[in-house]
Amino acid sequence: MKLNLLPVIMAGGSGTRLWPLSRALYPKQFLVLQGNQSLFQQAHLRLQSLGAQDIEVAKPCVVGNEEHRFLVLDQLRELKGEPSSLLLEPVGRNTAPAVALAALQAVAAGDDPILVVTPADQTVTDEAAYTKALQLAVRCAAKGDIVILGITPDRPETGFGYIRTGQAEADGARGVLAFVEKPNLETAKGYLAEGGYFWNSGMFVMRASRWLAALEHFRPDILQATRQSFDVRTTDASFVRPGKAEFAQVPSESVDYAVMEQCPGKPASGFVVRMVPLDAGWSDLGAWDAVWQVSPQDAQGNASQGDALLHNSRNTLVHATSRLVATVGLDNIVVVETPDAVLVADRSCSQDVKQIVNALALQERSEGTVHRRVHRPWGWYDSIDFGPRFQVKRIMVKPKASLSLQMHHHRAEHWIVVSGTAEVTNGDKVLMLSENQSTYIPLGTVHRLVNPGTIPLEIIEVQSGSYLGEDDIVRFQDNYGRSV
Repeated sequence: MKLNLLPVIMAGGSGTRLWPLSRALYPKQFLVLQGNQSLFQQAHLRLQSLGAQDIEVAKPCVVGNEEHRFLVLDQLRELKGEPSSLLLEPVGRNTAPAVALAALQAVAAGDDPILVVTPADQTVTDEAAYTKALQLAVRCAAKGDIVILGITPDRPETGFGYIRTGQAEADGARGVLAFVEKPNLETAKGYLAEGGYFWNSGMFVMRASRWLAALEHFRPDILQATRQSFDVRTTDASFVRPGKAEFAQVPSESVDYAVMEQCPGKPASGFVVRMVPLDAGWSDLGAWDAVWQVSPQDAQGNASQGDALLHNSRNTLVHATSRLVATVGLDNIVVVETPDAVLVADRSCSQDVKQIVNALALQERSEGTVHRRVHRPWGWYDSIDFGPRFQVKRIMVKPKASLSLQMHHHRAEHWIVVSGTAEVTNGDKVLMLSENQSTYIPLGTVHRLVNPGTIPLEIIEVQSGSYLGEDDIVRFQDNYGRSV
């Protein structure tokens, strides 16, 4: 009889320490930092590879937030995949309630699959070792264990929590003796010298019913509040939306604090936590220093992405996205360039980048939230120039996609087709425009842009008027459930 495995991908989070590439509305899990797949896509593919003669892998359950729902769908579709469900958290309540939502969704139809819970923003270099370790964890969980993946440490790291374990057992797993908070450097060195300590990966494996029972035992308040929110959920295709007011009342707590750290030393509880070692070139890419560590480096220890030219520089990371970035005489530096922001930081201080994001929020600046290129369910737009009373955008509409039927109170728009074919509703007229053709949308006119073709449509939009904000949109019809 096969073990039914349900991948649970935790796709929330804002990735503030990878600013300016990671932004709140396009966070690091959806970025392509190397190769041609995002971290989220890599996580999905790794989990789908866990199938074996005794293990059957279902479509993933993704836990994320409302603002990223179309990013999730688009990136799965690029891989010819789709989620079994996409649970949209109304507000962030940490990982324990998020996993509880996934477990409740998993058992709602009467099933009790083994959940493999993983963050969406990690990397591994040895996928065969990853698969072997996760398959062992699944088989342990089938016996009723709660299993955590522990990373074999290769340095005295102070940025991770640690797991203290007993001796390896016959199947290769280890009993968990204690969870340890992030240590100082001397303590971390002691852990490596002593042995038996592993980094906490944030990956967990257990039956859905087992997780719900553990929450009921250790944190019934979290389970009860999450269940109340789940019971009033609404469903729209693969989107599952728990009750917003009810979910706001759920206590915010991590999986570790809510359950994992409660189990060691308490055999009477009946909940046993075991750890499976993972030695697979793992990284959580928590900051730019971690990106440098996993990137290919030249003889001087430099790593670069994009159009970069480094001279007399060492141990430096350059990530260029829109122009040439040149460095001279740098050592241990991070340089990240985007069209609207540039970061220059000492690599050893890369954890502090989140302080810049905090400062941007206090100043109510958009650079901490959105890129200049803003992704929408129908495509994207890039604000390439602006000034008093005008703005110029480059707009891409996916094949067969459509913007909303809308109107603006304060601006008029000129549209010029660069490539593809546009179907334009302009007041009471419907026009078909091809390359180099244009139209004018007067202020207050109801309009819509549709791509009826099979290739992307690109246009240049010139806006003019007294107010050019994105909130000057009155929508009459929308294919994506947006009302504003």
